[in-house]
Amino acid sequence: MTIPLGGIPPVGIGAVTGVAGSTRGTPAAEGADGFAAVLASTFDKLQATQSVTAGKAVQAATGDLKDVHDYMIASAESGVATEMVVTIKNQAVAAFNEIMRMQI
Repeated sequence: MTIPLGGIPPVGIGAVTGVAGSTRGTPAAEGADGFAAVLASTFDKLQATQSVTAGKAVQAATGDLKDVHDYMIASAESGVATEMVVTIKNQAVAAFNEIMRMQI
C-alpha cells in the first residue's frame, strides 16, 4: 500500500472498491468498519427486500400466491426501504458538498 504525501493512509478505499465490484454480497466490507460497511449492508438488504417483492409479484401474477396482502405488504416494505436509501444517499451527497465548500 502506498501512503500519500500527507502521511495518512486512505481509509475505506478497499470497502468502497468491494462494493462497486461485487454483485453478490460484499466480501471486502465484511471486515471493514464505518460508513462504507453500513452502506454496503444497506444495499444488500434493499436488494433482498426487492427480490422478495419481485418473487411475490410473480406468484400473484401466476395465481400461486394465496394471500394478496402478502404482496402488498412486501411492496410497501420495498418502497419504504427504497425511499430510505435514496434519502440517505441525498443526505450523504449534501454533506459531502458542504464539506467541499468549507474553507481551510
